[in-house]
Amino acid sequence: MDMDRIKTVSEYISEGERPEILFWVGCAGSFDPRAQQVSRAFASLMKIAGIRFAILGDEEKCTGDPARRAGNEFLFQLLALQNIETLKNYEITKIVTTCPHCFNTLKNEYPALGGHYEVVHHTVFLNDLLRDGRLKLAGEIPGGALTYHDSCYLGRINGIYEDPREIMKQMNADIREMKRSKAGGLCCGAGGGQMFKEDEAGSKRINLERVEEALSTGAGTIVSNCPFCLTMLTDGVKALDQQEKVMVYDLAELILQQKSP
Repeated sequence: MDMDRIKTVSEYISEGERPEILFWVGCAGSFDPRAQQVSRAFASLMKIAGIRFAILGDEEKCTGDPARRAGNEFLFQLLALQNIETLKNYEITKIVTTCPHCFNTLKNEYPALGGHYEVVHHTVFLNDLLRDGRLKLAGEIPGGALTYHDSCYLGRINGIYEDPREIMKQMNADIREMKRSKAGGLCCGAGGGQMFKEDEAGSKRINLERVEEALSTGAGTIVSNCPFCLTMLTDGVKALDQQEKVMVYDLAELILQQKSP
């Protein structure tokens, strides 16, 4: 990912300063072209809000989440300990990330290995910026009505449901909830390592079932908070030949489109 004009932590320190917060970009946000757009959108919003943030750059390793979910505990701990050592060297205490998988791993699983940080998901961080007046919204909602997909790792695992919805309410959006939402939401089909394996023979693809549920609301935009969900939902929209009618956005992208000049 091109992180042009975004300083690394080491650059801040070499200049005798420290960033307010570390932006943990994650593997998807760094290397997947679609998720890169979300990383850029979120970085742009932080710049607009005047946040002094930095990235690790080449020093950031995968959190190890996919390895642990796939059963490779050794690789998970190897990656985790490398990251913890890097964060310790830079005295990092607060991290924000656009990936619920990174969020969950850094927040809930690294402490057992000695990594203790304040970890915030970008939807919560953005809601705080809007609440504090550091970001303001204006303009029209792309695609009209919205329906919001609760990712498993932000929703059921970490209980964060209201911050994203509060943001959409501030957009004066027509929010149409799917039948399965919040604690009763349906997985996009990527969790638990499923993103990297073939579907079981004879089974219906979960992302198609989820997108069908989203389409049934009549919303023109499906809102996501996770790079894996974003991929699965986008693929589902394309598989159902609805890409000309329905768009899939991360919440950060919608805020950037709506921000006041």
